[in-house]
Amino acid sequence: MTANSNPNRMFLVIGTLIAAVLIGLAVFAVQGKPAAGTADFDLTGVPFAGQESAPVDVVVVEDFKCPACKNFEETVTPELKTRYVDTGKAKVHTILWPFLAEKFSLPTDDGKLAAQASLCVYDQGGNDAFTTFKSILFRAQGEENVVWATKARLKDLAGNLESLDQSKFAECLDTDATAARVDAMEAQATRARVNSTPTVFVNGKQVTGTLADVSAAIDAAE
Repeated sequence: MTANSNPNRMFLVIGTLIAAVLIGLAVFAVQGKPAAGTADFDLTGVPFAGQESAPVDVVVVEDFKCPACKNFEETVTPELKTRYVDTGKAKVHTILWPFLAEKFSLPTDDGKLAAQASLCVYDQGGNDAFTTFKSILFRAQGEENVVWATKARLKDLAGNLESLDQSKFAECLDTDATAARVDAMEAQATRARVNSTPTVFVNGKQVTGTLADVSAAIDAAE
């Protein structure tokens, strides 16, 4: 054994400890963020269709101005309702991400106004009223590069909901009472790296928004 063996051994131990700490920090950094294609949504107060006890959470990120979202609601959603929502296997949450008005530099962010209106309805009538109004909004959808969801138009559309207190709805919409909650939904979509609508997640994992792929993901998650 040479005179330098102990110092060398000490340097080796210290180096090993430093390496272990660096590896630990790297693992922590990776675990602290959702992997690409996954998201950890806070679904508290987010409207949904289905039973509270349903084991699978489907999240659909949408903009009421989005034609592809309208198509999803007309073609995919009814099948999901029949196969999974009505049978208690899954519940479908709606995260609102109004971005098209800004994309087209419209003078009024009517996508956000429509989102606010839908939450005003939700506050009064809950999930069922929200789901009904959501369908009304998509049926009334105008061109994506034109302002159509004005406050006046949204009040007219809300008139189709007989159980809704129209005065309370108008006050909610006129005072932008739900704007902060729409902002919070937008922030969740941004954190989830959403860049188009509709974007679908099943138990936090992003899937292609086709009936086949969403169904397969729900079946696998049960």
